[in-house]
Amino acid sequence: MPVRRIVIDHLAIGVADLDRSRAFYARALAPLGFVELNEGKDGRDVAFGPEGLDDFVISLAYPVGAAIHVAFAADSPQQVDEFYAAAIAAGGRDNGAPGIRPDYSPRYYGAFVLDPDGNNVEAVHHAT
Repeated sequence: MPVRRIVIDHLAIGVADLDRSRAFYARALAPLGFVELNEGKDGRDVAFGPEGLDDFVISLAYPVGAAIHVAFAADSPQQVDEFYAAAIAAGGRDNGAPGIRPDYSPRYYGAFVLDPDGNNVEAVHHAT
């Protein structure tokens, strides 16, 4: 299997309600080891990621428009399950329960939820 390399340095998405989205992502991403890292100087954005890696930002500085899809890497199928449960408990809407996605790959284990703005948020584990 090829070594996976990171092709996106960071991602920022527009949200309509920073407080609501902040609470959603804090809970949904916790099982993946993401924490809230910082708030922008102007209070219009919040960064999340593993400690020291503010790779994912929610922001009022960008318009909420067409929904996007973002997939967060999980270290195990259990993390995918925990992400899904946490995201649903945080108010996310089901968009695909945890499971193998053979149409993607026989080793692709993912779960999908819609965030408060309708963005498709996924956690995925690629089994070896």
